[in-house]
Amino acid sequence: MSKSPFDFPLGIQPWPRELRIYRRRMREGYQFAQLENSSDCYRLTAMAGAGKIPALLHDFARVCLGNEAFLILEFYQDEWQQEDGSQPPPTVFYSPYLPTDELLEVIEPYMQRLIHDGFVGFGLANNRLGMELFYSEEKMLTCFTGNQIQVMNLFARHGLPHNPQQLFPADFGHDHLSLQCHGRQLPPFLAGFSRRELDYLVFCNELTEQLDMYPVEESLSFFLSRKEQDLIEQHLKQHDEFAAFAEEDFGALILDWNDFVDECSQIFEGDLWEYQQGLKLRDMLQYVIEAMPDQLRQKLQGILADPDERFRKALVDRRKRLHAPRDVRLHGEQFWYQGVVRNQGSSLRRDLIRHGWYKS
Repeated sequence: MSKSPFDFPLGIQPWPRELRIYRRRMREGYQFAQLENSSDCYRLTAMAGAGKIPALLHDFARVCLGNEAFLILEFYQDEWQQEDGSQPPPTVFYSPYLPTDELLEVIEPYMQRLIHDGFVGFGLANNRLGMELFYSEEKMLTCFTGNQIQVMNLFARHGLPHNPQQLFPADFGHDHLSLQCHGRQLPPFLAGFSRRELDYLVFCNELTEQLDMYPVEESLSFFLSRKEQDLIEQHLKQHDEFAAFAEEDFGALILDWNDFVDECSQIFEGDLWEYQQGLKLRDMLQYVIEAMPDQLRQKLQGILADPDERFRKALVDRRKRLHAPRDVRLHGEQFWYQGVVRNQGSSLRRDLIRHGWYKS
């Protein structure tokens, strides 16, 4: 069997025939391109030897992420095949924002297992700074950034050259392997783990519990550049009530709306005041959307399309309307005030009765 000249992690095994064809092109390097839906965001895609990933990740955190960041973790939770024979997609988890040093300290005991297992992807991000670096299950690095020069310089320090013809695992046939596939033929930095500790379901679930991570739907995996976040912050500061949220990660506010929609789609257990706070959150999102340049406005509308559609489907009695706050002037249709959610808990239903919602 041909030996690869590239330092692949244990979780990627090129097919022998592919090694013979592509071995001279299997080398470190990166490509970059501007994101389609943004004027100032770039995607850098890189191949780096497995041995370089820990130092590269630490350097990225130190240079690009500032004082706080969150962990992105992607792995397969379900059985290998669904009833139709297809493989289910992996689940993406986010941690809350934590001090960057503290986050790296928590990840460190898991680092080599995350790098080398062929069914796990992980990364670090700070959405407010417009920075994300992700090491996928395909074992390539993807960086989203509004400061591509800074990341290019970082890659250069780690010996990754720019290569417009860079080869990636998706370009050649290969197998994905879990760490348990290797028996006891493991390098020293993994040989000390038990078979159970090498099970990615075990160590990934440990991380999600330790960091209180939560699943994120694929449609809500998006990127906002620092410039875009700055535009949003400036506009929120112009509103007396919304100014308190101006310095928060706007992406987190979108996820809060999605969580509210999820709760309403099941059973909303809060009272009327809590329900109205969820609607005011959507007011704030709309307040931002209507003031943004065309490209960013369309991007935000696209991100919100799925939770908005699910909320529409959760509403009943849409001929009636809850009173919208008068301190928010919006031009678009505030559909979230047309009717109320179908699945009401006892507190919300009691308050709606008291406020005369069900009177003919």
